[in-house]
Amino acid sequence: MKPMIETVDLEKVYHTGHTRVFALRGINLTLAKGEFCCIVGASGSGKSTLLHQLAGLEKPTRGSVTVAGERISEMTEARLAVFRQRRMGFVFQSYNLLPTLTALENVALPLMFRGVPRRQREALARAQLIRLGLEKRLWHRPSALSGGQQQRVGIARAFVGKPAVVFADEPTGNLDSRTTAQVMNVILRLVRENRITFVMVTHERELASCADRILTLRDGRIIEDERVNHPAKGYPLPET
Repeated sequence: MKPMIETVDLEKVYHTGHTRVFALRGINLTLAKGEFCCIVGASGSGKSTLLHQLAGLEKPTRGSVTVAGERISEMTEARLAVFRQRRMGFVFQSYNLLPTLTALENVALPLMFRGVPRRQREALARAQLIRLGLEKRLWHRPSALSGGQQQRVGIARAFVGKPAVVFADEPTGNLDSRTTAQVMNVILRLVRENRITFVMVTHERELASCADRILTLRDGRIIEDERVNHPAKGYPLPET
């Protein structure tokens, strides 16, 4: 089976005046379809930079990134934008919902960019929101939703098009512990049911324990690659 994500000798160097800052140093990584991978490390270790490289949000200084068999590190910005729309989903710490749109409209938005007809995209968005327990919030705007509800809308938006890969950068950073458990259970269920490759950056070790695989970064290098064995049923973070 071909890997879903693969990097070869991946490096990222930033220039600050005459100083070169090595954010990533020779990352070689392979992630399988349906794998849930957490990236952890101290501040400045390179974890967010690695996520941005895997998602094609930044170009590497050296090396390559391949996602779903496509060398995204060599794509033009226009082609990469289309690829992201069709193959990737994103969950943000700050939710990034459009304030003038309802929950239903926010979730349907990625499908509109794909050219899905209005009736079909609204039906898909509605079904996804109902699955996430938001059937009474379809027509609410973000300002009328709690933080946990907004994040569930963001999750619905990321998964509604059944992408190959979903990326998340500290997706529960603004949530309390109870809401964090609820949100992570939603994510885990969607990842398992749809065999979506999920890559998450977090500084919380407890959240990382949900993953199949934990990558620890230090100074732009992977210093530990841990495989986690979970029971066949249940989730590591039970709702309380």
